[in-house]
Amino acid sequence: MADPLHVELVAADRTVWSGEATIVVARTTEGDVGILPDHAPLLGLLADGVVEIRTPSSETFVAAVHGGFLSVAQNRVSILAEFAEMAREIDLEQARRDLERAQAAGTDDEDALDAVRRAETRIRAVEMAQ
Repeated sequence: MADPLHVELVAADRTVWSGEATIVVARTTEGDVGILPDHAPLLGLLADGVVEIRTPSSETFVAAVHGGFLSVAQNRVSILAEFAEMAREIDLEQARRDLERAQAAGTDDEDALDAVRRAETRIRAVEMAQ
């Protein structure tokens, strides 16, 4: 069996998650990507979406990620996000209220669209983690 991946999920303000993994699934601007041990080097631009990390002990960690980069080299996965939040840290009801508020504000500008995408991603992360 190949050595596990060493994963670092870092937001602008903190390290969100760090550890060993057997697979990492993330959304890039080119589409979803699954990273397994011995993956070819990769540099990708993250899209707003969910990152799923599975550990050697079969635990699954889910995070909502907004913007940033994904780098893979020599069994090291670095996810450098503008904003990242573990699903277990997200208040689902608050995220739903945020989505309703963002949708009510309209989607006429990029900031409004970003607020809708961020709320939708946070909700999706919690639902995936359940």
